[in-house]
Order: sequence, then structure tokens, then C-alpha cells
Amino acid sequence: MTPDVVKVEPLAGYRLKIFFANNEVKEFDVSPYLDKGIFKELKDKTYFSKIRVAFGSVEWPNSQDLSKDTLYLLGTEYCS
Repeated sequence: MTPDVVKVEPLAGYRLKIFFANNEVKEFDVSPYLDKGIFKELKDKTYFSKIRVAFGSVEWPNSQDLSKDTLYLLGTEYCS
């Protein structure tokens, strides 16, 4: 079972720092999605920074979202 997202922080380069309920921290690169449909709006860096946790995953104000499965399985170990 994929753990819930408990915290998210936007990073430079359209990346996210994601904190999961199992205490893992991963980094997820959103840039490959920026030219696809509703995700184009995320190119605005101010808008991108409005990311928030919702229902165990993440979303932006205009309902763009990524599943916790995608974030967990495709995310990489966060290295500070």
C-alpha cells in the first residue's frame, strides 16, 4: 500500500519535495508533465508554488493533481 503524502514543498526546476507518512522523503520532477493539458498552467512558477496536500496526495488550486502512487513509485530519494 502506498503511504499518504503528509507534506509537500515546491523546489526549483519544477520539482517537489514530498514527505510520506512512512517517514520517507522523495523528490519528484514535474517538468515532463508541463506540456500536457491542464498541467501547462504549472509553468507559472508562482502558481506552481501553490501546491498543497489533499486527500493523501497533492494538488494545485485549479484541480491539477498527481496520484500518491505516481509520486511514490516514480519519485527518487531526496538528497539535500
